[in-house]
Amino acid sequence: MEYKVEKKESVAYGKEVEILGDTYEDGVPEGEELGRWRQKLGSRADKLKYLETGERYWFSKDWYGSEKRKTPA
Repeated sequence: MEYKVEKKESVAYGKEVEILGDTYEDGVPEGEELGRWRQKLGSRADKLKYLETGERYWFSKDWYGSEKRKTPA
């Protein structure tokens, strides 16, 4: 992969420095199954478990380890 290098003037030193540009490759999700999580999960119970797991940080009263708060949100 070839990196994009930009030349800019340094604020601290007043010299021209080289700065790396984007160092990642653009990715585009592909496929017709994209974002269709409801169809991938079979039963209603599976769907509810998926949602509860994803939103436990907001709605759960059970907190674990470093997530534990002194006062509830």
